[in-house]
Amino acid sequence: MSIYLDYQAAKPVDERVIEEMLPYFNKRYANPSSLHGDGDIATDTLKKARQKVADFINAPKADSILFTSGATESNNLALIGSALRNKKKGDHIIISEIEHITILNIGKFLEKQGFKVSRVPVDRFGIINIEKLKRLINERTILISISTASNEIGSLQPIEEISDIASEKKVLFHTDAVASEAVIPIDVQKVPIDLITLSSNDIYGPRGVGALYLKKGVRVNPILIGGGQERGMRSGSENMTGIVGFAKAAEIMKKEIKDEAARINLLRDKLIGGILESIPKSYLNGHPEKRLPNNAHFRFEYIEGESLILSLRDQNVSAATGSACSSKTLEPSHTLIATGLLHEEAHGSLLYTLGRFTTESDIDTAIEVLPGIIKRLRILSPLTPLDLLKKYQEAEK
Repeated sequence: MSIYLDYQAAKPVDERVIEEMLPYFNKRYANPSSLHGDGDIATDTLKKARQKVADFINAPKADSILFTSGATESNNLALIGSALRNKKKGDHIIISEIEHITILNIGKFLEKQGFKVSRVPVDRFGIINIEKLKRLINERTILISISTASNEIGSLQPIEEISDIASEKKVLFHTDAVASEAVIPIDVQKVPIDLITLSSNDIYGPRGVGALYLKKGVRVNPILIGGGQERGMRSGSENMTGIVGFAKAAEIMKKEIKDEAARINLLRDKLIGGILESIPKSYLNGHPEKRLPNNAHFRFEYIEGESLILSLRDQNVSAATGSACSSKTLEPSHTLIATGLLHEEAHGSLLYTLGRFTTESDIDTAIEVLPGIIKRLRILSPLTPLDLLKKYQEAEK
């Protein structure tokens, strides 16, 4: 039986969400832009779905939610749309060194368009330096974009502090909340963030749909030109089936997030404790306390992450070495390098992420199989020191 511990890369669609979506595949298929009766029903469905997603983050108005094709588009719309909208005010944007690859690549794109992009450094736990952020802001700064949490090492950023700084400096603040939205409640009335990226699949809804929250008064230039849907900021016929699923997933998550996060947090702590206690020369990446409840990111000396993943695969355990969006490259994680690790240290990483359907039995199995895999790989590695090899040999006697 397979054990799935790669929830950050993809989550299953909740059965309750699938049930809600089914009629919109072949029975309720009208376009909300149509003027006939069926179109009116679709318009009402869209309105209700928008309200549910707004309620999920405690947004005061439903029309603050723009539906997109997913987190990547939402991030593009937030950064590029804000940059184009405000280019008369300034040309300077601030991100962090450990942003998701999407944000990093958008930053590179904007630099080619003449914008200036500064990258805030992080400490050894992957948390940004607030004082350095303050010093980077100048009269040309128009946007700060810092993810709520690292999708890789799980460290939580001081979002409330950043929001206060941005507000004081009259700079827009965007956060990509995809890594945290299933385990950390979002309340835009408590923390008044200007733009927030959301993803459907990351709260157990369907893939291919996401949202961008815009605080009242905030607008972005469209990056898709068409019929003017989504208040003219995101054209294209709405993905009604996906949006209905997204809304149902948001409704469920709103009710269950606190209990779910508490349960997952206990399992995560058991996983971290079990692995660090049973495997010598093993370390936890990211902040030990200020981290996502579902994230356990390790590094192991003298081995290479890809070999580790393949060995776990043979044991029917699904895990990752880092972000799935950048896993095709052989380069070490930019996040781990930014925290000060050497290339060889960053290569020996393993990411376990837990979710709604993770059981204690899954955690017990993960703890049980990993020490043997690490031992075998270290015995094969030319980097393993003799004293550690001797310890393994003595343990076998």
